[in-house]
Amino acid sequence: MKFYVPYIDLVLSYDNNNGNKKIFETIEIIKRADSALTAKPRHITDSIAAGSAGGIHEFYSQADYAWPNPDTADGLPFVNRDGQSYPGAFFDHRKAMRSMRTNVSNFTAAYLLTKDKKYSQAACVWLKEFFLDDATYMEPSLLYSQAVSGVCTGRGIGIIDTLHLIDIPAAADHLYEAGVMEKSIYEGLQSWFAKYLNWMCTHKYGVDELNHPNNHSVCAHVQAAAFARFTGNSGVLKMCADHYKNILLPNQMADDGSFPLELARTKPYGYSIFVLDNMATLCFMLSTEHDNLWEFTLADGRSIGRGLDFLYPFLIDKSGFPYKPDVMYHNEWPVAMSFMLFAAAAYGDKKWLDLYAGLDKNPTVTEVRRNTAIRVPYLWLN
Repeated sequence: MKFYVPYIDLVLSYDNNNGNKKIFETIEIIKRADSALTAKPRHITDSIAAGSAGGIHEFYSQADYAWPNPDTADGLPFVNRDGQSYPGAFFDHRKAMRSMRTNVSNFTAAYLLTKDKKYSQAACVWLKEFFLDDATYMEPSLLYSQAVSGVCTGRGIGIIDTLHLIDIPAAADHLYEAGVMEKSIYEGLQSWFAKYLNWMCTHKYGVDELNHPNNHSVCAHVQAAAFARFTGNSGVLKMCADHYKNILLPNQMADDGSFPLELARTKPYGYSIFVLDNMATLCFMLSTEHDNLWEFTLADGRSIGRGLDFLYPFLIDKSGFPYKPDVMYHNEWPVAMSFMLFAAAAYGDKKWLDLYAGLDKNPTVTEVRRNTAIRVPYLWLN
């Protein structure tokens, strides 16, 4: 699972001149893992989605920005209020998935730090129950995600809900390579993700999402790349790299390094951070010594480096951000995110480590956590 990381030593030996010799808060990782040891494993089958058109093993969610129609007696069809999350939507499956991802990631990181098998055993139980067990598994498809009441039972853009699963291959690879995950579980997970990846690449919803014009297509490619690495699908990996160079970067980044489609939303600041985070993750996963996407530059000079340069000043001080504030949660951004570590590891630039070290690494606001793809970057950089 090793990635091409030219300046990994800079990250792992970070010193912010205050005696903090590591960028990762290893004590906090272990504390979170210890806390989760007493929790019951989560599954989507724990919550029955009354509004779902699918069965109990089918993931279901409602569109974040869809609200009851004020002009009809029954509130149908729901109407869009971009950027404003509807508090009454069904998100139990999404919460269960994120809880599983976060706890498995912390268990795995804690095992790597301590070699205590209580953590690896817990991670394997959570993974087996969520993905593989007959009674509690999740189907490897996403037909009923981000449904809109009175409009549709699911949508292609709902595939963004499984963005949080990209941490799972990283965790599983570490556990299997360390000899603390049974081969049957590892191969079962590979089979699950191979089926889901095939569904993403062949079903209309997946094809639509891979071709979506804004951050949705970036996130779809991030998932495809992560799952393709895990399952050995070289064809999809090549597709992701080609699309980054020929479609995603040319069609979404402006000359100044900004992302106009995100700036046009009601949350221009948060969405700018979100899309850059995922663009950088794509570069991190797909770069090799012979095809380094961090250095790839279009003929007019646009590159991931230009995108980082555009946003960096506003991460240091967002008061200068020259666009309207986000309609919700503007004050909660920025937080520490993996793209800052990936940029430091790619370019050898300590400023990104200083930025990461000074930001909140464990935000509690649901909206912020929902838009943070990687929960434990330690797994990706070790």
